[in-house]
Parts: sequence; C-alpha cells; structure tokens
Amino acid sequence: MPPIRIKWKTDLEKGVVTTNFERRGWQRCNDGDNDWNIYWASVNTVRQIFNPESGYRLNDMQLINHFPNHFELTRKDLMVKNVKRYLKEVARDPSILGRTHSPQDFVPVTYLLPADYSIFVEEFRRNPNAMWIMKPTARSQGKGIFIINKLAQIKKWSQQSRWAQMPLKEAYVISRYVEDPLLIGGKKFDLRLYVLVSSYRPLRVYLYAHGFARFCNSKYNNDLEDIDNPFIHLTNVAIQKKNEEYNSTHGGKWHVQNLRLYLESVYGLQASNRLFSEIDQLIIHSLKAVQGVINNDKHCFECYGYDVLIDSKLRPWLIEVNASPSLSTTTESDRIMKSALLRDIFAVVAPHVPSSLPEGSRSLFGQSNSDGKQAASPFSTPCYPVGSFCVLYDEAMEAESAQRNDRDEDKNLSYGSRLKKVVSKQQAQANGKAEW
Repeated sequence: MPPIRIKWKTDLEKGVVTTNFERRGWQRCNDGDNDWNIYWASVNTVRQIFNPESGYRLNDMQLINHFPNHFELTRKDLMVKNVKRYLKEVARDPSILGRTHSPQDFVPVTYLLPADYSIFVEEFRRNPNAMWIMKPTARSQGKGIFIINKLAQIKKWSQQSRWAQMPLKEAYVISRYVEDPLLIGGKKFDLRLYVLVSSYRPLRVYLYAHGFARFCNSKYNNDLEDIDNPFIHLTNVAIQKKNEEYNSTHGGKWHVQNLRLYLESVYGLQASNRLFSEIDQLIIHSLKAVQGVINNDKHCFECYGYDVLIDSKLRPWLIEVNASPSLSTTTESDRIMKSALLRDIFAVVAPHVPSSLPEGSRSLFGQSNSDGKQAASPFSTPCYPVGSFCVLYDEAMEAESAQRNDRDEDKNLSYGSRLKKVVSKQQAQANGKAEW
C-alpha cells in the first residue's frame, strides 16, 4: 500500500510559514481540499472549523494552530474578565496556586464600555487627572486606539446616549494608562514575547528566547498637547513604521537579551532577575486564569504574542495577548527570527513527523504499535527544551514534583505529625468548600 503523504494547509500567505512546511517535505493541499494534516489557519477559519453547525470533526491525523475558544485570552475584554475572576479565586483559596508564586495585579484597571460606563465614571472622578486608553476589544496593530483625560471625550459611550443603545459591532475597553513607563533613550517601549501552549489540561507552556522590545520613534512625554500622537504612545510596528524617523534596518526593535543586559548594567542583576521572574509568573497566571474555560482540544496548539509593558519601578504589566502575532518581516533579522520561531514550533508540536507515514497509520506521531495502540504523542511526555523554546511551565511535572516533596517530608515526620498534617489539610479543604 502507498504511504500517506503529510499534507499542510494555510490561509496566511507568509513566507516564514510556507517555507517551513516545504522544508519538512510536506505536501501542500490544493485549494478546497480538506484532507489536511497540519493547518496554520487564521482565527476566522478556526471559528468556522469549530462551529458546531459545520459538522467538521478533527481526527488524530490533524493539528491546527488555535484552540477553539482562544478568544477567552486574546479578546481584551474577556482576558480582563478571566484574570479578575482568577485573582479573586486565588485570594479565597491560595491552594489553587500550587507551587507558583502568589500573583499581584498584573493588568491595569480596566472597564468595558458602554456596559461599565457608570462604574468607570466613579473611578474617573476619584482620579480626575489620570489618563485612560481606549481600545476596541477585538482589533490589533494599534487600530482604533486613543487616549483620553476628560469624560466629555467618551460621552457617546454613556449608557443613556442613543449611540450606546444601538447594537455594537465591537465593544471597547478603557484601561488606566501607565503614565510612568520605563524609558530607554527617552523613548517608550514594550516587550513582544512568544509563548507556545501545547495543552491546557495539563498546562504545558514554552517561552521563546528571542522576544524583543518595540520602541516608539518619538521621545516620550505625557503632555496634553501630545496626547493624540501615536508615535509617542503606541509601540505597534504597524504604526511606528509610518513615522519618517522609522529605521528600516533594525525596525525599532531590540532583542530581549540586549534589554536584559541594559537593565543589569543600570539597575543591577538582582533587580533585572526579579523583573523577568515576575514576567514569567505573569504569563503563567494569565494562562491559569483561562485554563478552566478553554476547550482543550488535543488537536490544537497555540503560539501567543504577549505584549508586556514595564513601568519606571520595573513592574511588568500585561497589555494584551495576541492570537495571531504578526509573521510579517520588516527586517532581515526579523525574517530569520520568525522563520526559526515557526521551525521550533513545529519541532515541539509535530516532532519527528516525516514527509509520509505508513498506510494504516491513525496518528501523526507514529504507526500503531504491535498491540494495536498508537505511538505516544509528544503531548503525553514531559516537556523539554526544543530549539530556542524553554519550558516555562509543565503542570504534570509540577504536580509530580510536589507529591514527591510531600512524600520526602513525610518520611521525616513522626506518625503523630503525619496524622496532624492530614487532618489540617482536610480542615483547610472543608473550610474552602464552606466558602464556596
């Protein structure tokens, strides 16, 4: 019987995507052909595929690059809602944290408009001199964003206005603007970090080593006359490249390792390490915040683009999470980095998948074993570093390690102490249930 050719498909014609598929010897599907094995799809295509009315069901020979309801993390309003709920749950029951650090608020104060208009007005009047930033909940690349410092600027979002009572094509979030960002060379910047999730239950998270800082072209100030200047306030490359001072050689980007070296030289090694540890925890907690609501389809993986802002006190803030971080390349180093990113993603989620599989294979990860069972998928084994991806969090290994530590501790306890420990744990669990 002829072997099964591995077929790929994409609706995003990006060179870094197609080149990576071709280098692996996989065969491209024809237009309209749904007999694909690996699909690098847009979020709109994923929505159609997982629409219950489509009747489409993925099989074990297929992988796709988004989870069905990824928007629980990548829509700005839903991300804020889920993070707020998670932080409340952690405050009530710290055992949820496991071995991770207790989180501090890592998302700026945010409201949904027009739904939260009245609550926002109360907050605004408590801090009348503060600046706020308005963003559409489901748009990217800096589109539709503006900064306000007066209620009159958003009067049409009032629930009493005729506009607010009309069906909305898109909602907005309004967040407290971080007015004291960390500046380098007098310019504002944020971090773009790539985070790969291969499973939500158990949670398996990889962090890419080649993130970068994105700089504004103009020097920062928060003067009222410059409140509408996007080249001062918005770091999105899609906006900054329209500035006449944009440098097409480096694209206004700085490798995260260079940023780290700069911070170590200015603020010291300890402060720099603490900042990046807090960024790691921010990522983990944001994913834990949506872990219970994401549909953990085993045929899915996702590479998120995290946008993190650092303030002048070296505190990180999560600005947003992108479901489809840009794969456009504006510089040669950009092309090399993003091509390597795609290569390493496939090395994690589709390791050792050849150009073809033996006839009768029912899994991408190998033919049936002699007992009729499929070969193990890479998602059922412990996480390990791949290429430039390091393991940020492996929930299964964390749980196993915690149990091992508990057993080791118990060996050194007397019978009475072990009994007391069990009773205390049961009482804590009972108290937690009573609270719920």
